[in-house]
Amino acid sequence: MAKPKFLSAQWRNLLMLNYEVDPEILKPYLPSATVLDLWGGKALVSMVGFLFKDTRVFGVKWPFHINFEEVNLRFYVKYFDGRDWKRGAVFISELVPKHIIAITAKTIYNEPYRAMPMRHSITPVDANHTEYNYEWKLKSKWNKLGAVINNQTTPIKPGSAEEFIFEHYWGYNKLRDGTTLEYAVEHISWQIHEVKSAVFDADINELYGEAFVPYLSVKPYSAFFAAGSDIVVRVAGKV
Repeated sequence: MAKPKFLSAQWRNLLMLNYEVDPEILKPYLPSATVLDLWGGKALVSMVGFLFKDTRVFGVKWPFHINFEEVNLRFYVKYFDGRDWKRGAVFISELVPKHIIAITAKTIYNEPYRAMPMRHSITPVDANHTEYNYEWKLKSKWNKLGAVINNQTTPIKPGSAEEFIFEHYWGYNKLRDGTTLEYAVEHISWQIHEVKSAVFDADINELYGEAFVPYLSVKPYSAFFAAGSDIVVRVAGKV
């Protein structure tokens, strides 16, 4: 029997800049019972910007918390449940503009949320390209994650780098007692867009710590954009 829906929403305009890192810097964030999921032998982290739309928590729309931005830093893991390997994501940081979201997620699920002023823009460049920007204000300075993308969509190819990044349908989170919470993410396979150029300009040390500075300060290993879809998140339980 399927677990109850914790969250339902739309995730739209997902920009992911992917960086290769030393696996050692991810070990403090690795939930118990999981191992790193590598792409071509490389440990990748993703800077992700996207829009939450039509958000419901346990089926309820909370006023002023329905449509908002999120920017997160995540990496990729696998968990063997005794029969199958489940491919999932772990969050190092999640930025949102609403304090109640951050407080609730940190208190109940120990999720690494942080609230600060945020904004986004969607700007046509020409007939074939659009610019998407996600920004957040930290210490009086606006930080930015953005890209110019081709408006034409294509499906994700099986076995592709895009499939590895986008199609992780499980999430794992380290709880305060050292155990691991597993949750399931449901959505259709997304349509993707070619990224023509990308920018990430942020206070990396303040946001993510000194260990990430050399890795997030260089050109990304890859950059992907997906149109997104309706999603459902279900809390599956501890593993």
